[in-house]
This record gives sequence, C-alpha cells and structure tokens, in this order.
Amino acid sequence: GLIRELPSLRYTDAKYLYIGVTNARCDKSEIYINPGDHVKCCQIVGKRFGKFFEQPIHTSCSGTFIGYEEHYHRSGKLVKYMKIENDFKDEYAEYVKERTPEEIAKLTKDDMVEILKNCALVGLGGSSFPTYIKFQTNEKIDTVLINGIECEPYITADHRLMMEFPKRIVTGIKYVMQAFNAKKAYIVIKRKYSDLAEMWNEYLRREENDPLGKNIEIFRTPDFYPQGWEVEMIHAVTGIRLKPGELPTKYGIINFNVSTMVGLYKAIRYNMPVIKRDITITGDGIKYPTNFRVTCGTSVRELIEKCGGYSHPEMEKIFILGGPMMGASLPSDDTIITKTVTSVIVLNKTNYKEEQCVRCGSCVLSCPQGLLPVDIMNAVKAVDKEKIKALNPLKCIECGLCTYSCTSKLKVTDYVRRAKLLAKLW
Repeated sequence: GLIRELPSLRYTDAKYLYIGVTNARCDKSEIYINPGDHVKCCQIVGKRFGKFFEQPIHTSCSGTFIGYEEHYHRSGKLVKYMKIENDFKDEYAEYVKERTPEEIAKLTKDDMVEILKNCALVGLGGSSFPTYIKFQTNEKIDTVLINGIECEPYITADHRLMMEFPKRIVTGIKYVMQAFNAKKAYIVIKRKYSDLAEMWNEYLRREENDPLGKNIEIFRTPDFYPQGWEVEMIHAVTGIRLKPGELPTKYGIINFNVSTMVGLYKAIRYNMPVIKRDITITGDGIKYPTNFRVTCGTSVRELIEKCGGYSHPEMEKIFILGGPMMGASLPSDDTIITKTVTSVIVLNKTNYKEEQCVRCGSCVLSCPQGLLPVDIMNAVKAVDKEKIKALNPLKCIECGLCTYSCTSKLKVTDYVRRAKLLAKLW
C-alpha cells in the first residue's frame, strides 16, 4: 500500500513497442503499413472493427515497423501485435498540434465527438468503452462524476496520477463541462485518502476565479468494495440508485475514470491519442512494487526487470492484468501494456484445496446485485437452461466477491461468468 506514497517512475526507454492488431472490443482489423516501413509517433497505421464502431490504430513512438509477434492481451487471449523498433527521435505525425485556448473555447460537443473518435479515446479505467459514444448522448447533463476511487486492492496508479497531474485532470474536466454545459463536477475519492483530499482541496482553491473550475469539488466516499462500481458511486454522490439497464445520463449524470480525463485533455488540447499511461506493477511475486508512467506498447517483462525481478524466482507465479477481483489471469508474463491496462499483479502461487459448499451464504450476503451465486453455479454444473435464465446471471458485474468470500475456496465467479455466456447464447 505504501507504493502510493512514492513518485511514479517514468519509463519511456523501451527499444521495442508492440501495438495490438485487435483488442477486447474489436476482433477484426485492417493494417495500412508493411514490415520495413518508417512510422511517426501517433501515426494512424490501421483500423480496428468492433460490433458497433471502428477505431483507428495509432503508433506510440517513431521508428521502424519490424513485423508481427503474438503476445498475451489483457483479455487473456493470445493476440497479434505489430512490433515497432523505437528510434527515440519522437517524430510526431503532422496532425498532432496544439490548439489555442481560443480555438478550444469555440469547440462544440459535436466537435469534441469527432476529435475523441479520431484519437480513439476509450475508458482508461479498464472499461475500454469508446468515449466519443458516451459523448453522443442527447440527454441534458448537469453533473459530471470523475471516478478516482480505485477500489480494488493493490492498484495505486490513479492515486499517483491524481497527485502528479492535477492540472491535466482539471483541464480535462473543464472540457467535459464545456461540451455539456454542465453545472457541477465531482472528483470522487475514498475517505481514507486524506493526502489526496488535502492536496486537491488546496489545488481547487486556486480555481475559484475560473467560471468552470469553481464548480469542481472533491467528494469522499466510504471505503468499501465495490464502491468504484458506477451504480454505487452515483448513489453515494447523488442519492440516485440506478436500476439494471438504466444509463446515468437519464438522470443528467455522466461519469468517467480519472485517467480518461488526462487522455481527453491530451486529445482536445494536442489532438493526440493516448500513448502513455500510469500503471501499477505489484504483488508479493516481485521484489520492488512500483508505479510507472510508461509508453503504451511496453513489454511487461521489461517492467518486471525494472522492479528488481521476481521475489522467490523458484516459486510458480500468478499474473493478473487489472485488479485482483476483476482482472484477467494470464498464463505468463509475456504480455504488453496497452492503454487500458491499469496494473499487473504478480503473486507467488498458493494452492488452495476446494471443499464442498457448506451453504454458509457468504456469496449471497456479499453480492452487490443480490444474486444467488451458488445456485447459479449448481445450475451451470447441471446444464439447467431454465434455472440459469431464472437466476438472472446477466445482472452479475463480475466483482469477484462471491469467490473472495467463499469459505470452501470455490471459484464461484467463474461459474457465474459461464452462466452469463450461456444465458446470452440461449
């Protein structure tokens, strides 16, 4: 937990950077360049195709396109990556240029939609949902909520981002307020982080003469998991409880992760896609847990070396991309930092023996959606189509609390995930 008190280590020295040809939301792509071609930083080198949107593929350095390699993606799948040899010249694509404050003040919401679409900005808290689509709501937005809760254990990258880049975050928030003509914005953090609260209250005092800045406040939420889930965050700040399937925009609320605000600031101010991000590399499996600011496309193996390598290298490791509750488990450290990777957790493997369910009800009591996880698990084992549907597994937010609280060490969340897939198929 104390690594949140240490400054982030800037690491932009990777000789090779890797750009995913596909990702979790886009399973097809088209590439515009060939091995041997020179590329500039932020150059559009291809396009990914999702179910309801397209996404330009940007480079994160200038250099030479070497060819393709396969590495694990944060989704847990082996994915094809473009390998770029960094020439460290930082030559930027021609379209990357700073807008003046006067130019930015004239931007409409539709103008910003176009900029965010071209810069391929997505939810950087891990959702990877395209930000421009969120911006396209026709609802009247009064309140902007910025999620800085970072409620999963181990992760402290957003904490460092908030300590180190307050101006970028606030400027990004102002752009959102301008787009929607919103009256109020809240940066939401946990109550226990008094260091963040003190720093931010002092910083926001300096915004009192700014027409938008004076309407940005810090809001401190209770210290529980999953407080960072948008339903819980919105309830804590506004008292409004979203029903399943309802969008916050219905109530005049729009919410973003705090790191997305830095990405949005870069897009609007410099016409620049996300090419760097803050991440946490931590866990008892490495020597020196560290927060980094890295170039997207950096190899995780390289970053683990910068953490002093593995502790107890003789022990088998567990690799998790994202948080320990909702992240994806990978079979090895052969993975890449993409713009939506918040953390890499390396744990020394402990073998837990699964026992019979003792019907203690811990999973039911801990479920924030009021589901019956063990009944869903039994229905999956029995392949009982009707029962799976009746137990409504699609309401599950995959927070992992049922597995975490299970006294018999059953992997309940995995069964509920399977139930969700089956329910969608049927």
